[in-house]
Amino acid sequence: QVQLVESGGGLVQAGGSLRLTCAGSGRSFSYFAMGWLRQAPGKGREFVAAITWDGGTTYYADSVKGRFTISRDNAKNTVYLQMNSVESEDTAVYYCAADPQIADIRTRPGDILYWGKGTLVTVSS
Repeated sequence: QVQLVESGGGLVQAGGSLRLTCAGSGRSFSYFAMGWLRQAPGKGREFVAAITWDGGTTYYADSVKGRFTISRDNAKNTVYLQMNSVESEDTAVYYCAADPQIADIRTRPGDILYWGKGTLVTVSS
């Protein structure tokens, strides 16, 4: 079992920056690919970013590429999402996810094993 707790959400002005943190506990964190998905008001949950178990490869949605950066520290059981140049369209609840297969995080959210409860990011224009 893996427990995931997100933090770092809040209110930020358009063009500003925010860093989300996902702290994991339970089974060994480093066994899992990790990622972030988000759900905007009235919309479905969508992929944002993912990182392989060793941090060697990262993936991003086109909408955040060049603005967001995902990273992980396996020694601290933590994954980060650095959000720069945020836009009003980035307003959403951001969820941390863990799964043995990074493809699940990228394209099959219904198969993701572990989810956090989410943290709200609101971008003001």
